[in-house]
Amino acid sequence: MPDSANGKKEKPIYVVSGGKGLAGNNMVQSLLIQYPNNKVRVIIVPDVSDEQEILEVVLRAKKDEGLITHTMVSQDLRKKLIRLAQKHEVKQVDFMGGLADYLDQELGIPSLKTPGLFREINQRYFDRIEAIEFTLNHDDGMSPERLHKAEIILCGVSRSGKTPLSVYLAMYGWKVANVPLVHGIKPPQELFVVDPQRVFGLHIGYQHLIAHRIKRLRSLPRHDSSNYTDEAKVKNEIRNASFIFRKGGFTVVHVSNKPVESTANEILNIMNERFEYGGRRIRSPYQDTTNPAGVDEDSGQSLNIKSSSDSNTEE
Repeated sequence: MPDSANGKKEKPIYVVSGGKGLAGNNMVQSLLIQYPNNKVRVIIVPDVSDEQEILEVVLRAKKDEGLITHTMVSQDLRKKLIRLAQKHEVKQVDFMGGLADYLDQELGIPSLKTPGLFREINQRYFDRIEAIEFTLNHDDGMSPERLHKAEIILCGVSRSGKTPLSVYLAMYGWKVANVPLVHGIKPPQELFVVDPQRVFGLHIGYQHLIAHRIKRLRSLPRHDSSNYTDEAKVKNEIRNASFIFRKGGFTVVHVSNKPVESTANEILNIMNERFEYGGRRIRSPYQDTTNPAGVDEDSGQSLNIKSSSDSNTEE
């Protein structure tokens, strides 16, 4: 492709990496920004793991008269890339080798040589922030049309502990939605469309529930408590919730007089038994009617799902 300014063929810069190439690309872009009129193409070549892939990119760069930059943490692959580039007379810039060699010699301990490790560690932090944001935006029945995007769904009567449990799970990187079950009001239809193995019904004894509600009412002046704490009506609410749990085939978790940590651990143990995860642990581990192919909508990658025959649903 000719450069419109001088008619010369563009000479691209290849960013070769054993990971995703983000670090190398950032370094190249931070320099190119100093040349605002440049029309240099930057081509990222990620996940390079063997000599054949290195040879292919070297030959591409040779054909394009381009430059290869690289951030290979594997010393063996780095040396092969440099050797092949020299052999085929392709210019190359090693962003990693000099510093890695220095650290190897100075530290005297073996390197992990794991591509993408920095990105992976930082990704966990951003995954957690994303999960917390999702959970807060799907608290108390908000955005029911997006329930299929949640990894864990909690449902139960008012003051059964849905919100604190949701936030606690989100702190561990899980996208959680919770749905209140109110007697006389139909739950959202979406609750019965998603995979029931991801839906947990929080069952609480009526005495504990009334105690929680009375405590809550003390902070709400002039609140009518006739329905909220009436024993017969509370029992009726709990029966209605149990009916919904059975109807949906949801897993029942008893939360009476249990700390949030214990309930969260119980749910996560069940999730770990039911589902397998690939790549990011945060990837949604389910398959439903809105996503029948079992493909993650963001990454386009297939999801691995264990058999559902070991459902732990209680009545």
